[in-house]
Amino acid sequence: MHLPNILPLKSHLVFLPELSGKQLNFGSTLQDLTLYQISISPECSAYKVAKILEDNPLLPGVLIINDNEFIGVISRSHFFECMSRPYSVDLFFKKPIHIFYKYAQSQALIILQESSIVTAAKKALKRPKQYLYEPIVVKTKQEDRQPYKLLDMQQLLLAQMQIHQLTMLALESSQQSLLEEKEKAQVTLHSIGDAVITTDALGNIEFLNPVAEKLTGWSLDEARKKPLIEVFKIINESSREPGKNSVETVLKSGYTEDSAKHTILIARDGNEFVIANSAAPIRTSNGEIIGAVLVFHDITSERKLTHLLSWQASHDTLTGLINRYEFERQLEEALLTAQLENQQHTLCYLDLDQFKIVNDTCGHAAGDELLRQITTLLQSRISVSDTLARLGGDEFGLLLRQCPLNQGVLVAKALHENIQKFRFIWEDKSFSVGISIGLITIDDSDRSVANLMSAADAACYTAKNRGRDRIQIYQANDSELLKEHGQMQWVSRIHKAFEENRFRLYCQSIVPINSFSNKSQHYEVLLRLIDENGQLLSPMAFIPAAERYNLMPTIDRWVISTLFANQSIFNRHNSHQCHSTNSNYNNSYAINLSGASINDEQFIDFLHEQLILHKIPPEMICFEITETVAIINLSKATQFIHSLKQLGCRFALDDFGSGMSSFAYLKNLPVDYLKIDGGFVKDIVEDHVAGAMVEAINRIGQMMGLQTIAEFVENDAILERVRALGVNYAQGYEISKPLPLTFSSSLCRMCFK
Repeated sequence: MHLPNILPLKSHLVFLPELSGKQLNFGSTLQDLTLYQISISPECSAYKVAKILEDNPLLPGVLIINDNEFIGVISRSHFFECMSRPYSVDLFFKKPIHIFYKYAQSQALIILQESSIVTAAKKALKRPKQYLYEPIVVKTKQEDRQPYKLLDMQQLLLAQMQIHQLTMLALESSQQSLLEEKEKAQVTLHSIGDAVITTDALGNIEFLNPVAEKLTGWSLDEARKKPLIEVFKIINESSREPGKNSVETVLKSGYTEDSAKHTILIARDGNEFVIANSAAPIRTSNGEIIGAVLVFHDITSERKLTHLLSWQASHDTLTGLINRYEFERQLEEALLTAQLENQQHTLCYLDLDQFKIVNDTCGHAAGDELLRQITTLLQSRISVSDTLARLGGDEFGLLLRQCPLNQGVLVAKALHENIQKFRFIWEDKSFSVGISIGLITIDDSDRSVANLMSAADAACYTAKNRGRDRIQIYQANDSELLKEHGQMQWVSRIHKAFEENRFRLYCQSIVPINSFSNKSQHYEVLLRLIDENGQLLSPMAFIPAAERYNLMPTIDRWVISTLFANQSIFNRHNSHQCHSTNSNYNNSYAINLSGASINDEQFIDFLHEQLILHKIPPEMICFEITETVAIINLSKATQFIHSLKQLGCRFALDDFGSGMSSFAYLKNLPVDYLKIDGGFVKDIVEDHVAGAMVEAINRIGQMMGLQTIAEFVENDAILERVRALGVNYAQGYEISKPLPLTFSSSLCRMCFK
């Protein structure tokens, strides 16, 4: 049957037939079809076409006819796919339908006119399933402007019917595959660690996976068809106000949405979980939103860990007080209010006076308990607006907010009195504990946090120097406070000197002065510092500050590593000459060690590592410690000396004679050299007592088989006097002044320039 018998001659837009339940074959004709037709001009808008398709959801597409001339076939899926693209509104909204087809025809299947209907059907079926309903056009041989013209409309429709029937068979055959895919999806949703809830387009629950069931307390059967907000109850962690329903937002906007931070899920049994969640729309193939998926997971443990790490970053774990970092941050805020709002605060620096005795006598466990009890005592005597911090060791900081200095002094006195009354009991021992307190006012003066802390620390240290267990107010014109404050400034200067490589090694000769002395060359390695202005500073300018602020271990290690590295380079470049003369290996180089290094448990390992790294013969190295350092902890010093002598190093006891019981403990120290205190040596010619002390020290040393060294030999008269007494070595300006330490390849030994 020909097309004019079915369709009017006017322009029409004709819907393709619904083929469900129809028994059609290749012999079927158009009369066997139920065609839906609506008289619409082909110049109608795509918007109207979309409306028609929405009103007829079972129709697969439209056939475009213009005066009995075939224009093309537009499938439902392709139409909505194009309409959903970002530029679809500009291209098609309220535009003629043929403009849409001109865009979409690139997806059409081209069939030559000579092809049979069976060939055309087979060719169409070879396409992927998603294109089964895309346009099919017959191409004529005409080369005019309308190359797509249908000569036999019946054949085309029959081909489309056949394709539809085969597609339905394909869909039925793939149903099992779809069920398998669905089962896999269900298994995946059940096994993933996140909770998943899906809803319909109205926000009613359709599915919960096991994780969602566990967190919400609702089973799938109980929750199905219930509104999401009834099952998924969330509040803000801080305000406890109801949380935003992200699924409702997604269903309205069509965009994925992540939850706000600090969201708490309240389960059915009242348990609370901190969660992170996101929601996204569920769309059909044509872009229609048919529901939403909500994914969330429990971050309660992560949040607790975050809070713990945040707390640990700002608090002392032993006492629970804030630490130095947080205290200085709050001090910065107090300083700002003082400067901007004309407020006055008081800063207190507190240092326990007997803590070391408790720690050394009863152990660290007792020391820790003492700090906890002192913390409780101090906290009970300050107001809630004040801030107490542990700054480190047995030092505390106290910020008294909106408290002038005179009131701050009263608070400090009350704390001091309570500490004096306090007794610390540990097992069968009882200890009284003192406290030294330094105070400074915080006002609108031009000070920084670092300056305030430094001044309060200086006042506290001055209180210790003036007898301990007392209160000291910082005053800018106090000479002793200025001295302490100056030492604090050295901390940053020393660190900067390391960064800028401004430390220098010097050395001074120690020469044999008697025929029975060992003839090897002996040198003491000295340290100097070049200041910011290029001036050379002696050790006494910075060593006291370095000792007080525990910088000496770093300085000692720098001296050793620098000396060893240069000596190693020298040995490698001159190994043949040195071995042939054996001169370099007869030299001895004395390095001063601080008490802090002797108490450093890792120092011996460090030294051993440096000796191996730089291949330095240990017998070349002699370490010097002062008599005072040795007396403070005799057993520790003895053990330390034994350990280094086992490595092959030698030892000298420096400033011998300055202590009160030198001879009593000397026999317990396994040293190789005695350096007689220069205070006696420099007065040996005029002072008979000094001469007698030098003579006695030398005699004892010789009896013990030790080599003696006289320091401060500043002129020829002193040199002759110590030589006459039988001293082995002399050191001082008469012998050589300290000079920069260099290495000479020509002499194959250390020399001075």
